[in-house]
Amino acid sequence: MSRISPCLWYNGKAEEAARFYVSIFGGSVDAVSHYPENSPVPSPFKGGDVLVVEFTLFGDSYQALNGGPEFGFTEALSLSVSCQDQAELDRYFDALTADGGSPGPCGWLKDKYGVSWQLVSQEIMDLYKTGNGPGIQRMMAVMMTMQKLDLGRMKAAFEGEAA
Repeated sequence: MSRISPCLWYNGKAEEAARFYVSIFGGSVDAVSHYPENSPVPSPFKGGDVLVVEFTLFGDSYQALNGGPEFGFTEALSLSVSCQDQAELDRYFDALTADGGSPGPCGWLKDKYGVSWQLVSQEIMDLYKTGNGPGIQRMMAVMMTMQKLDLGRMKAAFEGEAA
């Protein structure tokens, strides 16, 4: 396990969610622990129900906790994925928005469990770092019209080409 691992709170869907993410990104489900019989912790779950799932994506560890209905996900925290190219971004976008997920603005989306994701490109992130104010402004203006990012259009806007 990593020294710091995001712990995602679910209401009974922790193992399902972990297996969903592993099916999309690769990785592994590393451990599944269960609520003990007669747990001293107040919970809507009973003994034997899944408590925590430890899983790995891209070499980083995560935890999925079945904590109950008290807390939900918000956009205040999102998982950002650096995609190699448009095909990879499209594949992840389609998989994460399937079966109840939803696209949001500027490359953000929510999966069917309510977790917010950002699908980005290292090439585009590098363009932000150039300090080219007019190029960045054009690229951001185009990005603001998108849900799923179109990396070609963004790069063309940055370079001042018609998108």
